[in-house]
Amino acid sequence: MSLETAHSPGQSAWQTAAILIGRLIFAAVFLMAVTFKFADMGGTAGYIAAAGFPFPLFLAWCAALLEVVLVLCFLTGAFFSQAALVAAAYVLFLGFAFHGPSHWAGNQAEFGFFVDHFTFLAGLLFAAVHGPGRVLALKLGSAS
Repeated sequence: MSLETAHSPGQSAWQTAAILIGRLIFAAVFLMAVTFKFADMGGTAGYIAAAGFPFPLFLAWCAALLEVVLVLCFLTGAFFSQAALVAAAYVLFLGFAFHGPSHWAGNQAEFGFFVDHFTFLAGLLFAAVHGPGRVLALKLGSAS
């Protein structure tokens, strides 16, 4: 386990900044999501129930715990690639379950929400392949 803070020879300052900003954006998105869940877990459970899932309160808590773990992984860089892949699967699931084709007829904005999940998915997949960068990243669960 190491926490590197110097620039690697092959990485410029703007690349380092872009990677760190990307990690912060990933963390911020999941932090906002989990904050809303903790603020109104019953409302989240109601939303899950409305989508037809069983055990909505249990699933709301599972989602909140997953999002906390993702925030920690994105902020620290620990298990980063694995977390990005889990987040990608989660985002894909959320896109189909809560904004998929069955929702488009009732509200055309849902199609936009659905598509937004795929842009986020693309970023997560890219991040999973390239890792957390070399700066401010715990190298837990990393092959490098």
